Amino acid sequence: MAEEFLILHGWQNRRPEGHWQRWLAAEFASRGATVRYPQLPDPDAPVLDDWIDAVESELRETDAASLTVVAHSLGCLLWFAYVARRAEQGVLGAVARRIVLVAPAAPDVLRGIPEIAAFARFGEPAGAVSAAHAAAVLERGVVVASADDPYCPAGADVVYATPFDLDYVAVEGGGHLTMDDGYGPFPLVLELATR
Repeated sequence: MAEEFLILHGWQNRRPEGHWQRWLAAEFASRGATVRYPQLPDPDAPVLDDWIDAVESELRETDAASLTVVAHSLGCLLWFAYVARRAEQGVLGAVARRIVLVAPAAPDVLRGIPEIAAFARFGEPAGAVSAAHAAAVLERGVVVASADDPYCPAGADVVYATPFDLDYVAVEGGGHLTMDDGYGPFPLVLELATR
């Protein structure tokens, strides 16, 4: 079975050269995997429904058993929004084999940024979102984050890993794990996504 990957970027991201997600897409492709790395619409002022529609479009004709989703920052909340919307519509079943959430932004931080505040409610581990995520993924997922991430000051282990029953991998001094924080190639995420 051929591996498939969906990479979801975050707020204000235009998939720049040198970003670890672009590097990751190239690494996956060099191994013969099918890679989906869409430019999500209006990255500076994302419309939640438009981003969910983009994910839905990318996931047509994918095989849940072979798909790994790698999301960064607001892309992590997009994942939760997508699976919650499916559940609200009564669509059941797995979407992906595994999920790797990198530096997810905390709901309380998102609420303070008007352009992306609509995504905040999907970061709450309320029963519906957590259950939708659990039903959509075949294997236990992982959160990769740093304790000094300004977009998740309480810590992604506390905000996401524990309440959503995900593994947690800490990156010492990594900030928000962006290019500005020194993350071009990111072998740790490659290893976690391909194991």
